[in-house]
Amino acid sequence: MRHGFILLHKPRGPTSHDMVDRVRRLLNEAKVGHLGTLDPMAEGLLVLAVGAKALKVIELFKGLTKEYLATVTLGAVSTTYDAEGSISMNKPKAGWLPPEDASRIQALIDDRFLGKISQIPPAYSAVHVGGTRAYRKAMRGEKVELKSREITIIECKVKEYAYPKLVLWVHCDSGTYIRSLAHDLGECMRCGGYLDALTRTKVGNWDLKKSIKPEDLNWTDVIPLKEILKNFPRIDLMPDQFDEIRFGRSITGEIDQSPLIAWYDGLPVAAMEKDYRDSGRLKAKKIF
Repeated sequence: MRHGFILLHKPRGPTSHDMVDRVRRLLNEAKVGHLGTLDPMAEGLLVLAVGAKALKVIELFKGLTKEYLATVTLGAVSTTYDAEGSISMNKPKAGWLPPEDASRIQALIDDRFLGKISQIPPAYSAVHVGGTRAYRKAMRGEKVELKSREITIIECKVKEYAYPKLVLWVHCDSGTYIRSLAHDLGECMRCGGYLDALTRTKVGNWDLKKSIKPEDLNWTDVIPLKEILKNFPRIDLMPDQFDEIRFGRSITGEIDQSPLIAWYDGLPVAAMEKDYRDSGRLKAKKIF
């Protein structure tokens, strides 16, 4: 079997876990995980790791930036901040008029929603509150108070605008809730807003254009680990060094950047780290 990653085009509707289960059945492989979920109402790029060796390298890709196309409906609010919740129309205050063109909205975004900002996740989210997922408390009618967290929105551009519909392209860090962005932008515009549709177009350098639909998937679509890890700093092992790290022993070497990938016989075999017990030596943090 081939250990590696799949660039899957998740359709709107299923959960990310549904997609994991589907790939397990299609490829007859139990060891499948993901590099970050998509909400059921969202579609787009879902990066999956297939095979035990691929699951071991997921942690090397934590914190990848994401890109989205988001459709926001203005003039209404949602309990879940998206189209899946209970939606209420906002009655505009006397004298309020929607922006005539996109430039005013873009100016507001540039002023309030770029760079490092504080964001409160939606109550209907997977954030843990007292050991319980926030959405479970919200579904039971319990009051959910979530703390704000610092996120980074690298870029956010208005792509289309015709009130009440607004389409945004968002480039952000991992952990950003686009639902909260839609809600908060609506509040700043004094009309309310919720996320009506969402497509994830990029994860790191991986692009939706290179993705495969679930119904078309087969083993040849798995990107092998040697391709996935080729751009990481590397060290090429001699046979005796390979034997040393396989048995948990350290080898002579220096590391300037982490992670450092050890290669042997043309394949990636381990992620290396400094051996802090012995200066000038390296040990395997994880063997693939």
